[in-house]
Amino acid sequence: MEKRSYFAGRLLPYALLAPQLLVTIIFFYVPAVQAVYQSFLLQDAFGISTQFVWFENYQLLFADHAYYQAMSVTAVFSILVTALALSIALLLAVQADKNLKGAGVYKTLLIWPYAVAPVVAGVLWLFMFQPSLGTLARGLHELDVDWNPYLNSGDALTLVVLAAAWKQISYNFLFFLAGLQAIPKSLIEAAAIDGAQPMRRFWTIIFPLLSPTAFYLLTVNIVYVFFDTFGIIHAVTNGGPAGATTTLVYKVFNDGRAGGDLGGSAAQSVILMAIVIGLTAFQFRFIERKVNY
Repeated sequence: MEKRSYFAGRLLPYALLAPQLLVTIIFFYVPAVQAVYQSFLLQDAFGISTQFVWFENYQLLFADHAYYQAMSVTAVFSILVTALALSIALLLAVQADKNLKGAGVYKTLLIWPYAVAPVVAGVLWLFMFQPSLGTLARGLHELDVDWNPYLNSGDALTLVVLAAAWKQISYNFLFFLAGLQAIPKSLIEAAAIDGAQPMRRFWTIIFPLLSPTAFYLLTVNIVYVFFDTFGIIHAVTNGGPAGATTTLVYKVFNDGRAGGDLGGSAAQSVILMAIVIGLTAFQFRFIERKVNY
């Protein structure tokens, strides 16, 4: 028999939903509507002088070469971070799911980095790879590797990719491990009895059953890369050198705060929101078809 919840009063369900709805309206829908409205305005840095310019901010934006550069950087950055964070987390989860001595300690240590704030994660990686003082940077110099994220765009992008992926691995690891533990061991044992090797068991049994978790994490990681990596980039490279690590979300901040272009910055935030919504819809429309529930 299916269990159903019954409420004594009609207002109780709405009262329970009200706090979450209130937070969503205040911190998402109201700012989103304000950003859309502000994207049609031309304002000074103090908001004193305001002029309605319709789509002029969008026209100037799509005529700006730097904006297309930020788009390409964001695309490369998101692909690299998502691929690294998901693949490494899946590898660690598979190893942690085995019968190992002290497995609880390993799992706890692997989850800890998720508690680190993005800015702190960026500073930690900057300390390790700082060209003149970083411990790991010194090792690279001893190996005759010309490492300098302050001057080399490739080094700068590599550094922020590593820092952003490291920050997200713990979150992915937690969900992958929970998904692995929910898979019936009898299926894996039956495949082993039939002679299936470990890699074949993983790709034909384990990974298909893990696909709902992987799909969820893919969606979450893309949102993370587009929005939550701002603190890492700001702490490590400030979008440099020469815009090599300036992503779309960092350009919104940089143009609005440093450049004082409030209308253009709002237009960028609207386009960024549309891109994320479009990517999420694409995943649910096409990628979800391959998910086995």
